[in-house]
Amino acid sequence: MACCATALIGAKTPEPRPAITGISHLAVYSRDMAKSEHFYTHVLGARKGMDPENAAGIRFYFSSRQFVEVLPAPTGHGASMLAHAAYLTTDAARLRSWLVAQGMTELGPVRGVAGGDRWFVTHDPEGNEVQFVQSASPDATAVPGAISSRVIHVGYAVHDRSKQDSYYRRLLGFRPYWFGAFEPTKVDWVSQQAPDGRDWMEYMMIGPGSDVPIAKVNANQLGVLNHLSLGVPNMQAAVTTLYRESRLSPRHDGPQMGLDGKWQANFYDPDGTRVELMEFQPVTKPCCSPFTAESPTD
Repeated sequence: MACCATALIGAKTPEPRPAITGISHLAVYSRDMAKSEHFYTHVLGARKGMDPENAAGIRFYFSSRQFVEVLPAPTGHGASMLAHAAYLTTDAARLRSWLVAQGMTELGPVRGVAGGDRWFVTHDPEGNEVQFVQSASPDATAVPGAISSRVIHVGYAVHDRSKQDSYYRRLLGFRPYWFGAFEPTKVDWVSQQAPDGRDWMEYMMIGPGSDVPIAKVNANQLGVLNHLSLGVPNMQAAVTTLYRESRLSPRHDGPQMGLDGKWQANFYDPDGTRVELMEFQPVTKPCCSPFTAESPTD
């Protein structure tokens, strides 16, 4: 017993994971950068900025920390316009080192620009590119005129919930938030909050067990599944602003009550990527399951 106690005293305490606090951005491809710019700046009111990650890309900011990154679609690009999803961390270099210590091997180097954001790239079990970004902005300053200053969630198509859980939940520590479906015997959406914040990511389930058969997953459907959501305190006020200022996108739907009990409205960029406006708080009881964590407040 004495030898074992001595060994424990000398053992190293595992280093804690650096905080993952929320959504940084969603990156999408565009076949017409000018049309995309009109959508993100005119319809949504985002501020255009340079893209330090890709000189051919453009960032459209909703706050000093959150944005959509739009990249030119490569020649012959396929049906999905999703490039990657990115999450905020307090320390990109330490998080990368922590992931290496957990046994991850396919990690890009920490990149960045002087005085700017720092980030690195990894991939989830289904091959989606995932980035972790250490923002250079000391706080989240709203962009004047933007329809929202907060990206509250991103979602993308998922085939295998268990495989994705091994990465997002068991490795990274994302926390269950809500799940639901159109039919009680199925699961269409699985939401989990960032480990150290209230933004969330959403599995948009496809294939067996969901309402979306693989055969239905075309370019139009992928644009619905791969999306981002902007939080608004009042849906009526937000949509009224878009009507009053002639800022509606040609393709849009809602407002309607979501099955999670929150008001939502959908707008679509020129390549079909869905941007969802959603109220921060539910106003009625959600279907399917209760919320298991606090919702964002602003």
